[in-house]
Amino acid sequence: MSTTRGLIRHALLACAVVAAGVVAVDARAATTVPAPLATPTVAPPSYPNPGVVTGATGTHDPAMVKTPAGGYLLAQTGNDIPLTTSADRTAFRAAGTVFPNGAPWTTTYTGGSRNLWAPDISYRNGQYYLYYSASTFGSNRSAIFLATSPTGASGTWTNRGLVIESRTTDTFNAIDPNLLVDDAGRWWLSFGSFWSGIKQVALDPSTGKRSDSAIRGIAGRGGGAIEAPFLVKHGAHYYLWVSFDRCCQGAASTYRIMVGRSTSPTGPFTDRNGVALTAGGGTQVLAGHGSIHGPGHQAVLPDTDADVLVYHYYADNGASRLGINLLGYDAAGWPFVY
Repeated sequence: MSTTRGLIRHALLACAVVAAGVVAVDARAATTVPAPLATPTVAPPSYPNPGVVTGATGTHDPAMVKTPAGGYLLAQTGNDIPLTTSADRTAFRAAGTVFPNGAPWTTTYTGGSRNLWAPDISYRNGQYYLYYSASTFGSNRSAIFLATSPTGASGTWTNRGLVIESRTTDTFNAIDPNLLVDDAGRWWLSFGSFWSGIKQVALDPSTGKRSDSAIRGIAGRGGGAIEAPFLVKHGAHYYLWVSFDRCCQGAASTYRIMVGRSTSPTGPFTDRNGVALTAGGGTQVLAGHGSIHGPGHQAVLPDTDADVLVYHYYADNGASRLGINLLGYDAAGWPFVY
């Protein structure tokens, strides 16, 4: 689908939805709340383009949370962790940074850079939780930290300290965190990039920090390119989303979005063909097509209308852009982008 056709299709769909009177408005916050849709069960014949987004849409490693008032807050890689907000998941505006005065406690891992990576943002227990990474490119001398905020606004975040670190002698890389709270109320942090793959540790819900010393392997490619885990429950399964191949090379990036699933939040995770993710398995959900290059570092947000896939991709000119699509599930329960 060309970009023009994709824009027209999106606009026509939006008009049809409005005409049908199914767009709900949250009067508390005057935000447009996406209305529930009939989730499709048949994948389109080719990958769709990202949905229309406007405003502050330059991003890298985006993660998005729905606020109690019904809007959206997005955190992303960048100096001091940039924030953007949206009332309707379409128009985005810049909203400052998490740490406007910097984060000097991270300099051991960043070499003094203010560039912090791959934040994971969620709202739990009346506050926002932000897990984020500090490292330098190509190194596994890395760390994951936690910050919390009552409002999510720039400058309101409190440093809660180190969660886990990796050293050059370790076989894992402590970046790309993602928090899951399972159906039993247990907290799990998945993370990892290259080296021996994706890892998982248990957290104490009262502190957001580690509850024991165990580190579990949940996905890997024998030292190959895998990173950016995101674990989310849908139906009877926990879906482990990961990115394969190469990020961060502009239009030459080969990132692609993969998934596996398990009935347990700790795995084992397998792909559609039954191949374990720890043995290199993964079912592809989205890859580069047309002028959409290297889509990846995905997050999944269950919303009122559908599960929402949030990711970055590169334009032809190498700029990193925000991608948002909805997810459908086929008859066997495997997700696809539409």
